[in-house]
Amino acid sequence: MELHLFRHGETDWNAERRVQGQSESQLSPQGIEQARALGDRIRHLQYQKVYCSSSVRTRQTAEHAFAQADFDIEYLDSLREIFMGPWEGELYDDIAAREPDSFRHFWHEPHLFQVEGAETFEQLQQRAMDAIAGIFRQHSGQRIAIVSHGALIKSVLCHCQQQALSELWAAPKMHNCAHSIVQFESLAEPRVIQYADQAMP
Repeated sequence: MELHLFRHGETDWNAERRVQGQSESQLSPQGIEQARALGDRIRHLQYQKVYCSSSVRTRQTAEHAFAQADFDIEYLDSLREIFMGPWEGELYDDIAAREPDSFRHFWHEPHLFQVEGAETFEQLQQRAMDAIAGIFRQHSGQRIAIVSHGALIKSVLCHCQQQALSELWAAPKMHNCAHSIVQFESLAEPRVIQYADQAMP
């Protein structure tokens, strides 16, 4: 299976530096333009199926990027972003001032991140890979697209590159509408060939 992973376009909360998680935010005007531009870049590719996080921002991205698709997009709760619990809707700057250790863990030591009521990155990665395993079983030998979120996609690529979760935020940056590609000979044999629009050696 050839799996294409797309992050959503910019949202109003991205611009405000507000924690999104599984709370709902809308694409900004720039995010809509990013999603449309993504659609132009991938117009030549034929996908057998598109799966999408059930969040509003990813649904909007998919609707613009795959506007010409002649099949339905399937929305999955399992592809939603890491659940941030009590942090959702808050400004990152406010959290950094109030909970500096947890804030540092989130961005610099993700393997240590643990906030009551929120998912850990390990739980996020397990949820993401379980979803991909289910998709693989249905679509072996096909080209499949997933529209999802930065941390979730990062966790998948971390797994596929056999990196520790401590390396989750390592470069390249997962910018809005970033396009990554993983080839699966089997679920146990993934190979990342493109990471956030950068070809991998």
